Amino acid sequence: MATVNNNLSEYDINSVPNASKMAFGIVVSEWNEKITKGLLNGAYTTLLKHGATEENINVKFIPGAFELPLGAQIMLEKTNVDAVICLGSVIQGETKHFDFVCEGAALGIKDVSLKYNKPVIFGVLTDNNEQQAIDRSGGKHGNKGDEAAITAIKMVDFQKNL
Repeated sequence: MATVNNNLSEYDINSVPNASKMAFGIVVSEWNEKITKGLLNGAYTTLLKHGATEENINVKFIPGAFELPLGAQIMLEKTNVDAVICLGSVIQGETKHFDFVCEGAALGIKDVSLKYNKPVIFGVLTDNNEQQAIDRSGGKHGNKGDEAAITAIKMVDFQKNL
């Protein structure tokens, strides 16, 4: 969905179900905090905009993007949420560390979703530089947090109404 010509915050508001009877966990990486707090703001605001209540949104912080899968798993085990949104930002550096963190986070998040049969949403930016991350966490390309929240709402609705 994210390309140079797309704003991640533009969508058909009527295509998003009402989230008033849904509960969400949001697990947020502290690494690249300036970016991840922007993602959190987007996700949280979007959930509220579509009917979720503050009481039904549980936000927890974890050290980094690599820890997102375990954070989501613990959230699913210890709370009664319908979906978990994982928010993080990994910015390319000079080593292969970027590749290992991105792959671990992506595969781990997928595995937790399948293990618990609940939506676990990949809201992780994997950018080449900090400016790209800024542009996608509330900057000129909107906010990937918005997209992650909408995906969570739609997947919970899909699961509940199938």
